[in-house]
Amino acid sequence: MVRPPSPRPLPPVVLMLLLLLLLLLLPPSPLPLAAGDPLPTESRLMNSCLQARRKCQADPICSAAYHHLDSCTSSISTPLPSEEPSVPADCLEAAQQLRNSSLIGCMCHRRMKNQVACLDIYWTVHRARSLDSDLCLKFAMLCTLNDKCDRLRKAYGEACSGPHCQRHVCLRQLLTFFEKAAEPHAQGLLLCPCAPNDRGCGERRRNTIAPSCALPPVAPNCLELRRLCFSDPLCRSRLVDFQAHCHPMDILGTCATEQSRCLRAYLGLIGTAMTPNFVSNVNTSVALSCTCRGSGNLQEECEQLEGFFSHNPCLTEAIAAKMRFHSQLFYQDWPHPTFAVMAHQNENRALRSQPWAPSLFSCTLPLILLLSLW
Repeated sequence: MVRPPSPRPLPPVVLMLLLLLLLLLLPPSPLPLAAGDPLPTESRLMNSCLQARRKCQADPICSAAYHHLDSCTSSISTPLPSEEPSVPADCLEAAQQLRNSSLIGCMCHRRMKNQVACLDIYWTVHRARSLDSDLCLKFAMLCTLNDKCDRLRKAYGEACSGPHCQRHVCLRQLLTFFEKAAEPHAQGLLLCPCAPNDRGCGERRRNTIAPSCALPPVAPNCLELRRLCFSDPLCRSRLVDFQAHCHPMDILGTCATEQSRCLRAYLGLIGTAMTPNFVSNVNTSVALSCTCRGSGNLQEECEQLEGFFSHNPCLTEAIAAKMRFHSQLFYQDWPHPTFAVMAHQNENRALRSQPWAPSLFSCTLPLILLLSLW
C-alpha cells in the first residue's frame, strides 16, 4: 500500500507571515469609555479650560490676574505692520502672572458641553499673545515678556529710530542685541515664519534690524563694502566665520558645518558693515545692501561675494529649516483649540481609526501568493 506523501513543513517566512496576519486581525483593546459617551466630556478632557479656570479661582493671585486680563481684551488692538504691538503694560504683567498656571495650554473639545464658555476662557488667556496669525508679531511679544530681550531690543529701537538716526550708533546697538540676547529670542525675532500672502508679517520681519537706519541709504559697491569690513578686525573675523560655516557643499543646501553654526555666523554679521537683510516682504531671500555695478575687471569677484548671501543654498536651507522649527515650536507651546482636539484624539486609542484595517489587504495578498506558490 502506497502511503501518501507527508506534507512538507511550511517554510519559516510563511509561518512568520501567518503569525503577523493573526496579530493584525486582533484589534487593540480600546480604553474604557462610559456607556453612551462616544466622545470625552469635560471631565475626561485633560486640562480643559473650564477645569483650569476653576483651579485658578481657588488661587487669589491667579484669579486677580485672570480678571484683569479679561478686562484687557477689549483694549488690545491689532497693530499696523509698521507699528509695535499695542498692549498695555499692566495687561502684559497679568499675562506674565498666568504663565505658570494650568490655564496656559488648556484645551477645548469641539463636542464638549459649555464649549462657548471654554473658548471664552481660552481666548482671554491667549489674547495678549495671540493678537493674530502673525508669528513675527507673536515672537516680538515673547521678547517683550523677557526682561533682557525687551531691554536690549528697546535700546537698538531707540538708537535706530527717528529721521536723524546715527548709523554707527544703530549698528553698535544691533550688534549688542544679537550678541547678548538669548539665541532663541534673537533667532525668533529675525527668522520668524510668515505665510506667503502675509505681507504685514513679512514687513515686520524685514524691519527687525531697522534697515532704514542700519543699512546705507545708497547701495555701495560690494567690494568696497568688504574693504570697509576688512578694516575692522571684528567685522573681518565675522565675515571669515560666515564664509567658513555657510560654505555650500552642493546645490542641495548641504553646509560645510552644521546649519546651526551657519545661522550663528549669519546673525553675527548683523551690526557690522556687512549687515544682510531680507530683500522683500513676500519671501525669505536675503542679500547684502550693495551692488556690483562699476566693478570693472573684478565683476566676477564681486558677484561671487554678493552671491554668497543671495544665492547660497546652504544659507537658504538653514534659514528655511529654522523657520519650520519656529512654526512647530510656537504651535506646540501655544496650541490652538483645533490642534488640542486633534492631539487629544490621537492620544485616545478609542477615538483613533484602527490602523490595522486598511493594511490588512496589503499583508494578506503577499501571503496568498506565497501559499499558492508553495
